[in-house]
Amino acid sequence: GRPTIVMTENGCSSDDHPVKGVVDDPDRVSFYRDYLTECHKAIENGVKLEGYFAWSFFDNFEWASGYRPRFGLNYVDYETFERIPKSSALWFKKVREDNGF
Repeated sequence: GRPTIVMTENGCSSDDHPVKGVVDDPDRVSFYRDYLTECHKAIENGVKLEGYFAWSFFDNFEWASGYRPRFGLNYVDYETFERIPKSSALWFKKVREDNGF
């Protein structure tokens, strides 16, 4: 009746780009905050959610869309391969350190 659930890919796309070396993605932070809030409610109501993974750690090639839009928590400059943690990555880091939000 109540299978164990592990969410292996969950995220949202955006047209992220750096501004003065910073990639601010408040819509993605809001998406994850809202989604994790609902996951917590589901667990409190008996859902056996035992794992959750954001999609994706880095911006990458998506079969249907190519290199745009971006899904990652970390921005990738495809010309230089520089990687910049987005505000969503920093938010997830704080959630992990604080064991919640």
